Amino acid sequence: MAEKAEQTLPKSPDVEESEEAKEPPPADVVELCHETFQKTAEYLRGELEGTIEDYKLLEKMNKVTICKYSEMKHIALSIGSALHDLNEKYKSLQPYLDQIDAIEESVAALEQAAYSLDQYSKRLEAKLKTLERR
Repeated sequence: MAEKAEQTLPKSPDVEESEEAKEPPPADVVELCHETFQKTAEYLRGELEGTIEDYKLLEKMNKVTICKYSEMKHIALSIGSALHDLNEKYKSLQPYLDQIDAIEESVAALEQAAYSLDQYSKRLEAKLKTLERR
């Protein structure tokens, strides 16, 4: 269908048929094209260099981050080991801590008994004084 439309359209006298260029382009056009391509290449080269620098910076940052995380890992492992050792020591001291708690309870009870005994002796002394006065 498109072929029929092309065949039926009359050819305009202003339209030239496409043929190979017989004349070379003017020298200034060639020079401008060459300059345009050079400047475009320089621009692209600059953009690529900027991108390369960004990637180098990212690579350095990644390496520093890897080192920091490695240090943190070693610190965490040493803290974990120290914590395990402390827990073991606490477990070994637990019977003694239980004895200390028991002694503390006994001392508190003994202290209460001594306080009660002191109060009782004061009352007896007061009664004795009242009886002596009579």
